[in-house]
Amino acid sequence: MSSLQFVGVAVAFMSVLGIILATVLVVANRWLFVFEDPRIDDVEDLLPKANCGACGTPGCRPFAEKLVKGEVDPGLCTVNSKDTNQVIADFLGVEMGKHEKRVARLACAGGAHVAYIRASYSGLDSCRAANLVSGGGKGCAWGCLAFGDCADVCEFNAIRMDKFGLPVVDADKCTACGDCIEVCPKDLFELHAVSHQLWVACRNQEFGDDAEAECEVICTACERCAVDSPEGLITIRDNLAVIDYSKNRLASRVAIERCPTGAIVWRDRGGNVVKGRDAKKVIRKAALPVG
Repeated sequence: MSSLQFVGVAVAFMSVLGIILATVLVVANRWLFVFEDPRIDDVEDLLPKANCGACGTPGCRPFAEKLVKGEVDPGLCTVNSKDTNQVIADFLGVEMGKHEKRVARLACAGGAHVAYIRASYSGLDSCRAANLVSGGGKGCAWGCLAFGDCADVCEFNAIRMDKFGLPVVDADKCTACGDCIEVCPKDLFELHAVSHQLWVACRNQEFGDDAEAECEVICTACERCAVDSPEGLITIRDNLAVIDYSKNRLASRVAIERCPTGAIVWRDRGGNVVKGRDAKKVIRKAALPVG
């Protein structure tokens, strides 16, 4: 076979092979094609791109897909404004739906001016690292360690550390993503609906005077809040007041009025913390001594 004939055969072979492969691709494309609703892109553009997971999906794209399928409603995105969610609802021809905003709450009020540090910690500036060394050195074994892991992990700048080393959550910025819950070694954060205005700002499980010797605003299990509240709203478990939020409609500021330490508080609609009339007044402006 001459070289010219060899080239001709090779060209013919490649041409036939190309036709066969093209045919296979055409058939495969027809049989394996997955239709994607073009509205998904439009809806995704209207979402905040926060990918916070507060809606229960891994990110805004999966949420947009569920919206278009009608599996969820736009109001489930509590990061978006109501106006934007209404635009999405109108675009899809569905009801916006109503979902109450949730925010992260800290179950500790033991800042450096009211809670004792019994041992100095030297090491990584991290709550998780400090917690590995005898619990971090705080007198209250359940108290906030104040290194700010929660503030560092919050991608929305919704948490700042106050001058006494306590995290402060900005309810307007909080997306209820849950990152602060995951990172806190003391399990001090919970996500709550903003209508849960009654709150126990403590996790302590010690009893009475021994507990108060470590923190002035600690829950001492005195039971006054439980006695003053409608039956079943507040119970004492493991020396700590626990609120049954399934009975939240019964909650009122009556529960906080006789709390001697101010461990149980009322959060008004503006996010401000209100203590009861019998709560001791903390006027100390400096941190307590270590030891």
